[in-house]
Amino acid sequence: LFGEGIAIANQRIYQLTWQENQGIVYDLAGLNIIDQFNYVGEGWGLTFDGEHLIMSDGTSQLTFLDPDTYNIVRQISVAYNDEPVIYINELEYIAGLIYANVWLTDQIIMIEPQSGAVVGVIDLSGLSAEQNLTDDDAVLNGIAYDPIGQRIFVTGKLWSRVYHIELTRVF
Repeated sequence: LFGEGIAIANQRIYQLTWQENQGIVYDLAGLNIIDQFNYVGEGWGLTFDGEHLIMSDGTSQLTFLDPDTYNIVRQISVAYNDEPVIYINELEYIAGLIYANVWLTDQIIMIEPQSGAVVGVIDLSGLSAEQNLTDDDAVLNGIAYDPIGQRIFVTGKLWSRVYHIELTRVF
């Protein structure tokens, strides 16, 4: 199984598989498999908003799942200036917004979870350039949030570093 998105909720770890249409649930304390579920489409990214698991599949759609039944609660289409944003990948829920890496770009978008509207774009092109890697797979591909320290961390495939970033508003 090719493991992809992971989210922690309710003392459980939820993991997606990329193309196997299978989710795996582990208990947080012992990392034992305690459940499995199926879904349609690919599994790319996963986060938890305090109520629902939010899943990406590489399209412009985000799917909200009930963490107990795995049933689809709702879906939203993500758009920037009324244009669909495809290749939504890694997800992290931060301060009421969904942060999403857009696959094969140096951008993280900030998504309003009710409407799907992109309300901010974070350009991290300087970080990928700093890695000085020539492999096409060496792209931005990881977001983590420390809610206690209110810190955001990012990394990428094949990157040798994890970066702590601080956001500033640019007009």
